[in-house]
Amino acid sequence: MSRTRLARLIAEGFVRVNGIVTQDAKARVTEGDQIEIDVPVAQETAIVAQDIALDILFEDDDLIVVNKPAGMVVHPAPGSPAHTLVNALLHHCGDSLSGVGGEKRPGIVHRIDKDTSGLLVVAKSDRAHHGLAEQFERHSVERVYAALVYGAPDIGDPRLRGIKGVSSEAGNTVKITTQLARHKTDRQKQAVLFNGGRHAVTRLRVVEPFGLPPVASMVECQLETGRTHQIRVHMAHIGHGLIGDPVYGGRRKIKSGALSEPAIQAMGQFSRQALHARVLGFEHPVHGEVMRFEVEYPQDMADLIADMRV
Repeated sequence: MSRTRLARLIAEGFVRVNGIVTQDAKARVTEGDQIEIDVPVAQETAIVAQDIALDILFEDDDLIVVNKPAGMVVHPAPGSPAHTLVNALLHHCGDSLSGVGGEKRPGIVHRIDKDTSGLLVVAKSDRAHHGLAEQFERHSVERVYAALVYGAPDIGDPRLRGIKGVSSEAGNTVKITTQLARHKTDRQKQAVLFNGGRHAVTRLRVVEPFGLPPVASMVECQLETGRTHQIRVHMAHIGHGLIGDPVYGGRRKIKSGALSEPAIQAMGQFSRQALHARVLGFEHPVHGEVMRFEVEYPQDMADLIADMRV
């Protein structure tokens, strides 16, 4: 169990020391004391279960790995109270949920944006939730995203090398190291900082350029940290915003002849940020097996790539 969960059990009177209930988490104990914890049955959650189709790659008693489609919110919120991944998982998992934090609900340890597609691991038990959360905190989880961006980031470009927070690593890898925090004037956005905020590191390399000279490219982004909108903000920071990103990417005019007309039209009409969580790797939080999953591009990104190759 997590420390937060244990502290809550103490405060609610479910812990006894030598047969006497104690609600003080700071109470001193000595050698030989007997501590008993009564773990109450997990309560039903107020979130409604909904029969929504899911693309499930793996499932056991402790966790489930899903390939989330673009357009699906991960967790219910005031603006999206239903039709989320959690609503769908509640219906799919049913009584196989042993409880997370005292409720019969799936444990969300990481999220991807509504209009980003791809891989997520979700806990079905307290022990899995705690174990997965520790791995994300240690930055030991492998997370690789595919992104279609304007231009082609090249560490040999003097402009790119001159941007604060940008450095190079082996294998033509660009490393972006900044702080991220909520934007001062637009509360829906994140902003790059170098004082305050939360530490954020993204590594990227160009997988495939499109056009000559490149006007767009497929970029592989590897997350060391997983902050809100991290890839989208970092790519915009270095001047290579994501195609279709309505918040950070913008729409760029592509010169006629730089790509085929169908490709230019498809880029302009792409209706979401072209970002896909393609690889997810972690240790099973219960038995320690190394697990790694990879999924192909969703159809809309596959179609856009095909157009850009013509």
